[in-house]
Amino acid sequence: MKTIGLACDHAGFELKEYVRGWLEAKGWAYKDFGTNSTASVDYPDYAHPLALAVESGECYPGIAICGSGNGINMTLNKHQGIRAALCWNAEIAHLARQHNDANILVMPGRFISTEEANMILTEFFSTEFEGGRHQNRIDKIPVK
Repeated sequence: MKTIGLACDHAGFELKEYVRGWLEAKGWAYKDFGTNSTASVDYPDYAHPLALAVESGECYPGIAICGSGNGINMTLNKHQGIRAALCWNAEIAHLARQHNDANILVMPGRFISTEEANMILTEFFSTEFEGGRHQNRIDKIPVK
């Protein structure tokens, strides 16, 4: 597995710290794009570097967290090579990988527990992309 990219804003910091520990327990390498505290920041400042790292192949996959997950997810998906998926339960994480080949997992830091995050992470990392008809759909996502 490649180096996993991490990014969050202030509202996602505490959950990102949990995710770092989760990755370390598995012995998986990661690159943390920040933020590094609960002091108020702007999520695009952390989303863009993560997206660029995933697009370039420096990191794969990525994990991003903000309060609702929406803002950082919208920012990530402005990048042509990104398929970021906002996942609030394990079933959504499974489908994001299986059907959409999501390359960045986004979680809502203010709305899920660490137990829920554990299930989401486990499902995301254990699910393979199914390809076939799903690849046909991904191919229709415009790329400039």
